[in-house]
Amino acid sequence: MSAVRHRLLAAAATVPLLVGALGACGYGSEAKKDTSAGVAPKGAKTDGLDHVTIGVFGNTTHATPLVGLQTGRFQKELGGTEVKSSTFNAGPAEIEALNSGAIDIGWIGPSPAINGYAKSHGKSLKIIGGSASGGVSLVVDPKKIKSLDDLKGKTIATPQLGNTQDVALLHYLAQKGLKVDATTGKGDVTVQRTENKVTPTIFRQGGIDAAWVPEPTASKLVAEGGRTLLDEKKLWKDGKFVITNMIVSQKFLKEHPKAVEAVLRASVRTNAWIRSHPAEAKKALNDKLASPDVSGKALPDNVIDPAFKNVDVTDDPLAATLEEEADHAVKAGLLKKPDLKGIYDLTLLNKVLKSEGRPPVSDAGLGSK
Repeated sequence: MSAVRHRLLAAAATVPLLVGALGACGYGSEAKKDTSAGVAPKGAKTDGLDHVTIGVFGNTTHATPLVGLQTGRFQKELGGTEVKSSTFNAGPAEIEALNSGAIDIGWIGPSPAINGYAKSHGKSLKIIGGSASGGVSLVVDPKKIKSLDDLKGKTIATPQLGNTQDVALLHYLAQKGLKVDATTGKGDVTVQRTENKVTPTIFRQGGIDAAWVPEPTASKLVAEGGRTLLDEKKLWKDGKFVITNMIVSQKFLKEHPKAVEAVLRASVRTNAWIRSHPAEAKKALNDKLASPDVSGKALPDNVIDPAFKNVDVTDDPLAATLEEEADHAVKAGLLKKPDLKGIYDLTLLNKVLKSEGRPPVSDAGLGSK
């Protein structure tokens, strides 16, 4: 267990803000560095910067930055400023890196973004754009669970205590009248916090009955014989909810707006390319996943195909759903009600969208103070 994760879990007993709020798809906490963006820096430096470092996770819910890196779109928009990346395995490690200046811009799940903003009293980060929606499912052992009415008495895995999927499961169980102690995971259902990288093995060995997990873990469980019993999209209006945001340190945003705008432009154009070239985008994503700086291993077709299909890339940060996810965490007892006013600054995103002939997106009243 990493020192970062140990400290976070040890702190859980006092429920500080979002307990153990780790990334949307945590796999640990160490960052892997990448200095290759597919094309060489060329032309004038953006904002006079030698480089811009972005933080990503090595999974399909981070398709935007991974595809953008693999195809060189980020480097193209930054011109002579070199794009670098660090691959993270847990949200708090990425927040720490952002706060320390080790990265400038990051892609991250809603829970660690909320926690990072709240813990800093609104001074550390801003959410500047969307990236992905959906890509989360309840996958069950069909021999043990036949329907959603069979969950009582079962053991269900989530990635980590207080993370985005953990909150979603606890909220869903409460709606079904099933009581669970949020901190211990004990109750009518046992919620077992298990890192995504080992969940398929535990599932195959019969150690859990189901898992509420993001992609590609959900598709890995299906490949192991699991059955998708519930796609979380069905629980949200229009099937949309934020799973990955773009964040930036407030210091970097203030000092280097042109660089931030360039990265946002690359993100918007990457998403447009993903939507219009799904087959090529899926290959680019898997190629990037296979690179040594990310996971070092490509996903097999029976995993990458459904995992890619289940995630929707989006420029819209779906701000209203972030606030709703925060409310779910409060009701579960994992979050003290935060003041999220000012967490968004979509000024540059909407500028980019306008230049691309696209309509603006909303911050749901949570824009800059």
